[in-house]
Amino acid sequence: MAFQRRLVLGAVTVFSLLGVYVLCLNLERSLSWPMVPLRHFHGFTQGPSSGSRDSEEPLDRQSDGDRWTRPAPESTFHPEPSSGAALHQHTTQAPTLKTQTPTAAKHKPAAAAENKAPDVSKSSSRSDGVDKTRTRTSTKGPKLNRQQPTQAAGPTEPPFIGDTYMSEDIPPQTDCPDNIRSRVTKTGFVDGFLKHIPVLQWAEDVTREQHQRLSRYPGAHGWGGIDYKTLVETLSVLNSSANWRLLDDWKDRSNGSKCIRCAVIGNGGILKDSKKGKEIDGHHYVFRTNGAIIRGFEQDVGSRTTHYTFSTNTLMNSMRSYAGLGYTGPPQSKETRYVFLPDHDRDYLLMKAAATHTRVERGREQAKDPSKYFGEDVSVEKLKMYHPDFIRYLRNRFLRSNALKTKYKDIYRPSTGAVMLLAALHTCDQVSAYGFMTPDYRKYSDHYYDSIYHPVGFFINHDLRMEMTLWQQLHQAGLVQLYMRD
Repeated sequence: MAFQRRLVLGAVTVFSLLGVYVLCLNLERSLSWPMVPLRHFHGFTQGPSSGSRDSEEPLDRQSDGDRWTRPAPESTFHPEPSSGAALHQHTTQAPTLKTQTPTAAKHKPAAAAENKAPDVSKSSSRSDGVDKTRTRTSTKGPKLNRQQPTQAAGPTEPPFIGDTYMSEDIPPQTDCPDNIRSRVTKTGFVDGFLKHIPVLQWAEDVTREQHQRLSRYPGAHGWGGIDYKTLVETLSVLNSSANWRLLDDWKDRSNGSKCIRCAVIGNGGILKDSKKGKEIDGHHYVFRTNGAIIRGFEQDVGSRTTHYTFSTNTLMNSMRSYAGLGYTGPPQSKETRYVFLPDHDRDYLLMKAAATHTRVERGREQAKDPSKYFGEDVSVEKLKMYHPDFIRYLRNRFLRSNALKTKYKDIYRPSTGAVMLLAALHTCDQVSAYGFMTPDYRKYSDHYYDSIYHPVGFFINHDLRMEMTLWQQLHQAGLVQLYMRD
């Protein structure tokens, strides 16, 4: 009997030790991936080898030191391209231009902050003698039906989503009979597409009320972490129609054309040997982003740049990563406009310095001369800045990734190239996209200027696969002409 008890006790001890050992192995495995420094992931190296379309962006906006993140999983929500479009799982109804509250609660009431904070700003208008008045009010969406809003039982979205936006009333710049705004009504994108969403922010956007509203959202999606004084000092210099119109010089370049044709150029390897340069330059406007190396690649990517989109983070890292390949900074020409994607106070500080022809007063770029990036003769009229409502709207309506369900939700946003392409979709009459990911992306190197093949890298701050699916949907819906190899 004693022997049996000792045998049972020994077996229990062995199984207990085995369980502890297995638990330790699992714990080690679950904790091992974050400890890999970011610089060792493909796409965040110090050299020209780069991963995702925006892979030169460190995920931590506070520091360029060694940081880690887990490579992004493939999104589980990828609508079939042929569907024409569900923008995200929750969008079922187009919002009106009035302030609305949700009529049903699908989520647990995580917080009531979304309903407590003021949603309606003081309507502001401006007429500078050149363009008609621009008026902004508040817009809430999406709605579950088209009836008048009723009091909700609780919030329908997590508070960080913030599907509440400003609205602007700007007359269209053309009478194009076949523009994107008219075509979108015949597609599956109609319910989520906001024709009156402000693409850019300017002087009259910054008020105490709007600062309170937008401070709830971090990074590019709001003004979280940006003090009111910095906002006032920066945005007050953006005070003309050129600052709130993305295509501010259309009257000068239209040459009788009834439609605005825009080419949006990504840096994807699919453009290598494409011979699309002349076709690209034939558009009225040519958009580029980040490490857009042009010299030596004109046959494939063209030579003109009318709009260059970047964040201070992506600009500085592009200059470091691609210097050996010939990238010395943003394109500079008389027609080039510089469109800031603000995801940190660094962007506001660099914007102010560029507009006032002074050196950056503080922060990581302190004492740097903006003319090094934008030229000695850069004028405030050539500077623009995306509105955080617009970027949050793109995330919520077009690219609501499963990353938003993880602890990385605050660093996830549409890639810089995606913001640029969707901005063109909301302002141009016809859009052609080149150098963006297509389903056969594995055939091509990450960038068209790579000297050897580098695969595309995937990280949690962007959902490139979801973006690729969106480009297919927009192409099949006839809203974007996407360049794809035969």
